[in-house]
Amino acid sequence: MNKNKYLIFAALTITTLAFISSCSVKVPEYAKPVNNFKADKYQGKWYEIARFDFKYEKDMNQVTAQYTLKDDGSIEVINRGFDYVKNEWKEKKGKAKFNGSDNQGALKVSFFGPFYAGYNVVMMDPDYETALIFGDKRDYIWFLSRKPTLSEETKQKFLNEAKKAGYDLNRLVWTEQNPQ
Repeated sequence: MNKNKYLIFAALTITTLAFISSCSVKVPEYAKPVNNFKADKYQGKWYEIARFDFKYEKDMNQVTAQYTLKDDGSIEVINRGFDYVKNEWKEKKGKAKFNGSDNQGALKVSFFGPFYAGYNVVMMDPDYETALIFGDKRDYIWFLSRKPTLSEETKQKFLNEAKKAGYDLNRLVWTEQNPQ
């Protein structure tokens, strides 16, 4: 009987530690977030220009993200895109919180309850028109723009920064956007 109690205690401890670690997100060395980040300037609509493919955005184009600053300091996130295989629009609502100081571009985002992923704004132009986002792992990257296109100069800057950070650029998916 003592052995069973020990196994139950060990399983509960491991489960608790796994849950706690899933709620915390570390900013990796390669993903140094911008300073003087202003959430009120960042909010609004962004077009996804490029990303790494993962199951929640697979087969999607015309992807946008809408960020809205909430009274509690969190940021509502609404991702929307067109699944061209299923021929339907999809939308997912989530929540972002600052991962430390609110004047740094280090955030954590959740679309699934208490489970957060890193969202680090590592490059942004002064007018908040373009942004390069690195995840807390090299499985996540986004090139964002306020317009459905990105200048060649900015695209090259983002590609160079991603390569320098160790991202496999062959994995990039260029998101098709309808010109406005």
